Order: sequence, then C-alpha cells, then structure tokens
Amino acid sequence: MIPAQTLSQLANIHELLTQLVEQSRGPDCNRPPAPELPSLGWLLGRAVYLETYLLRERLFEDDDLTRRVRHLFGRDVPYSNALDAALPPRDHLLNWALEIFDHHLTLLANPGQLPEHPWLRNGWLAAWLVQSHALAYERMLSSLSALAQQRDDGTFLVAEPLQSRLPAADAVRIDQGHYRIGAREGVVMDNEEPVQVVELHSFRIQKQPVSNAEYLAFIEDGGYRDDGWWTPAGQAWLRQSGAQAPWHWRRDAQGAWYAIGMNGAMQLVPEAAVSGLSQHEANAFAAWAAARGEGLSGAVVQHEFQWETAARLGMIEGTGRVWEWCANTFEAYDGYEAPVEAEFRTPAFDSGQAALKGACLHTQPALRRASFRRGADPAARHLFSGTRLVLPPGKAAWE
Repeated sequence: MIPAQTLSQLANIHELLTQLVEQSRGPDCNRPPAPELPSLGWLLGRAVYLETYLLRERLFEDDDLTRRVRHLFGRDVPYSNALDAALPPRDHLLNWALEIFDHHLTLLANPGQLPEHPWLRNGWLAAWLVQSHALAYERMLSSLSALAQQRDDGTFLVAEPLQSRLPAADAVRIDQGHYRIGAREGVVMDNEEPVQVVELHSFRIQKQPVSNAEYLAFIEDGGYRDDGWWTPAGQAWLRQSGAQAPWHWRRDAQGAWYAIGMNGAMQLVPEAAVSGLSQHEANAFAAWAAARGEGLSGAVVQHEFQWETAARLGMIEGTGRVWEWCANTFEAYDGYEAPVEAEFRTPAFDSGQAALKGACLHTQPALRRASFRRGADPAARHLFSGTRLVLPPGKAAWE
C-alpha cells in the first residue's frame, strides 16, 4: 500500500512540472536558453520517461512507450541542444505528459493492479520519484530564469540602489569531535548513504550565508579584476566567461545593480543571500573576505561535512535560501554501494564536480534535509547557488 500522503506529493510535483510548460510561451518550450541548460520541453520529457521506465518497463516489463523515446530521454543519451529540435510541439508534449502522469497515479492508487516488488514497499518508488522530479523542477526554473534574462530590455530603474557592506565574522564555534554525516533511514538518494561518523577539527562557521550587500563589496573592490583572489582554474573560468557579477545581476541606466528573476527585473535585497554564483566565485570571495573583512582572517568556503554538522546541531541560520557551494569535490562516501538499477545511481561521481548543500527558495519539502547533497560543475551559475564561510576556531570559551 502506497501512503496517501506520498501519492499526494507525487500528484503535486506532476502538477508543478506541467504547469511550468503550460504557462511558458509557445516558442520558448523547446528552445534551450543556454548551452548548459536544456529546454523546458526536454526536462519535462525526461521526467516522464524516467517515471515510465521505472514503473512500466522495469516493474511491468512493458517497454513499448520508453523504447520509442529512449533516443531522446534515455539515461545513456548525452544531452545536447540538438535533442530539443526533435521534440514535438508544446501542446502535444504537454498532453502526452498529463495523460501518462494521470495513468500512473491511478495505477499507484490501486494496489491490486501492482506486482509484488521491493520498490513498491511502503511507497518507496513513488517517494523517490517525488525527489527526482523535484530536482527536475528546479532545473526547469533555472531555464525559465535564463529565458527571462534574454528578454530583459534594460529599462528597469532601481528605486533604492543596493549599498555594499563588508562581511562580518558573525560565526559560531563547533568543537572538535566525531559527528554523524549522511542518511540513516528513509527514502533518500544513493549519494547520502551509507551513514558516516567523521572527525572534524574545531572551526567557526558563519551564521548566515553571504548576502547581496557583502558580495557587492567584493565587486566594488575590484574582485573580478584582481587575479590574486582567484585560483588558477578560477582565473581561466573568469577569462572565458567574462563574468563581472552574479549570473542574474544587471546594471540599470544609472549604474545601480538589479536582478532578473523568472518574472523579470527586481530589486536586490541587501540582507538576502547572494545567488547565481559559481564555485569559482565563491572561492574568490572567500579569499578576498579573508584579507578585507574584519575578523575574517583565514576564511575559506565551507566543507560539506562542516555545513551538515552545523545544520544538524541547529547552529546556523538562513539555510534553504540558496544552495551553498562547498569547497570539496562531490565524491561517494566510504562504503558506498551503487544501486543495481542505473537510474537510481548518482551520475556525477568521479567527474570533477563540486558539492553543494542545503536548499534554495524553490526546493520542494521532500529534499529539505541535512543529509541531502548534490554535485555540479564548479563553473555552474544557474543553480540558485551562493556560499557560506568557515573560519579558524579561535579560542574556546574555557581557554
């Protein structure tokens, strides 16, 4: 029996995915907004394919539908913008998705129609699909944001210009010790397992992620012009990208910074967590802050174990506003065993990706847990991603 709450969550994420396509402009549906971002149509199609493959082909051994579209959405098919050109028109794609999602919900709601299978116990597969679709939903929002940036006409005028502020060492100390990392139980992604106990040295971690006002101070101090703050990889990325600010920041006619969201231009809130950063930018900001911010000597980008420990202990604030870059690469935990089913495996291990922790404002509840982790290319800027700093431990209260 699949819990009613799980079925409701699956129905809700189905609706969110299809609504994004339904509300999109017709020509935008199958148009890739950037080389690294798939179109809305492809992302929806991939979600439909994945669900159909796991539920129909693997459980019922019926590959009639998946076989016909595997060349577009299969796991082993590298994404390229050429795939978008092969997609059907928006309305056709949308009707296809709605029909299949509706059929799957009806099927899952009637246990007598389902085979006996470990994936179906306690609604495991449905709950896993909710999480996988939630990640697809965020990728679709990234594509929508990129499309909105293309439509910006530069006429927006900032009413209250953003004022810079040097970062401050408002941090909490976590003492050396052994801490739990990873997921112990529940429906989780393979990369969260197995649960670990790690030893961490004492450190301080900022209570809040880096803000817009703090990041503006980096920009105004020539942060994008001074190679000294950037790693060699960061310098190469900077020259290639030509970046001068976060991904979605723009200047108005008076030179004031504003942001472009999915609904167009908007004011930048000083206290809001900065978003639209690559890991290269996060590292450069940390190096600059260590030299410029009062009390921030030795500041670096956090390690994912430090973030997870601080989050579990309730020591940090502002989590869930932006995905937070971590300094470490995205690797499998000790003792990791890859799932037999390829679609359940994390594809990013051993590909040089960097780790991110937390969640963003668009993240669905099913993914908001301390153990959740994801990987991304260090150059990625479209993930609603920011950063948080860690500092040397300083003296403990009893020292």
